[in-house]
Amino acid sequence: MAAAHTPQESMGAAAEAACRALGGSFAAISMWERERGRLRVLVNVGELMAGEERLPEDESYPVHDFPEIAEFVHEHWAAGGEPHAWVETAEGVGTGTGTGVGSAPPSGSWGRVAALRRRGRGSCVVAPIVLHGRAWGELYVARPAGRPVFDRDDADFATVLASVTAAGLAQTERLEEARRLAFTDPLTGLGNRRAVDIRLDEALEAYHADGTVVSLVVCDLNGLKRVNDTLGHAVGDRLLERFGSLLSICGAMLPGALVARLGGDEFCLLGVGPPADEVVRVADELCRRAAELELGEGVACGIASTGDPIGPVPSARRLFRLADAAQYRAKAARSQKPVVAGRDGG
Repeated sequence: MAAAHTPQESMGAAAEAACRALGGSFAAISMWERERGRLRVLVNVGELMAGEERLPEDESYPVHDFPEIAEFVHEHWAAGGEPHAWVETAEGVGTGTGTGVGSAPPSGSWGRVAALRRRGRGSCVVAPIVLHGRAWGELYVARPAGRPVFDRDDADFATVLASVTAAGLAQTERLEEARRLAFTDPLTGLGNRRAVDIRLDEALEAYHADGTVVSLVVCDLNGLKRVNDTLGHAVGDRLLERFGSLLSICGAMLPGALVARLGGDEFCLLGVGPPADEVVRVADELCRRAAELELGEGVACGIASTGDPIGPVPSARRLFRLADAAQYRAKAARSQKPVVAGRDGG
């Protein structure tokens, strides 16, 4: 799990390892979505039957069909016990562990029994996954009909494997949060300069390989210093957030565009693929909307696009310099529209 690059890969690794360790033919990891009252399957591995996909888009089951996730896991645990795995068989015989030794979860698991029979499986072991002190979901491992059914020792082992899985998921969450923070501006929630640099380098590789149009819009929010000096930095932050929302809305008009705050009152929009005229149209709409903001004094926008006659663009630095120069011209002229490098003397 630690070697995985995404949460899906991490859960897939956990399910496959648990399946091997318990001698199963199939395994799944599901999340308990309390707000929707359902178990949502995140990953299936092993021998998949009809209706099962490795990464299902929307395979979920109402919790009332599997009440033990709420009643057995939560109530038993809340009463002072520990979450333990249990076994179900296609014959409807369950083996619990912990305080409820020798019995299945109190409400019965007829939904699981029916699923076992429908898919030709003889038994399964279900282990609750506890994350951050709460029942997060479950690890499910099954064997086909005709194979020895899971026993108490298997259930105890599955409990340990679920605990290890929970630790791996917690680590994955921390890494994902670290990645998110590394590429996100904390005030506006937009991308940051690091995110732009990486995406722009990738875009220019595509441009050099096949001529993909790459357009960079650099924006300077006018009047922020005056707002900060007269109304306070909290109000200035609200102006930055509001403009960030406008930029995000306008950026959504360009498929695959990245919108970011470069720092201070500087923002940018990176378009990869759409023609330069389309990017200019969106930037013009951004200028119009920014001029209507209650605070601030509009925005100065400069655009540089490989779709325009701007000469060679060997590097990201070159495109940034051209867009910056266009933005400076827009600011000096107090232009209400974007200035575009390579057009009209820009």
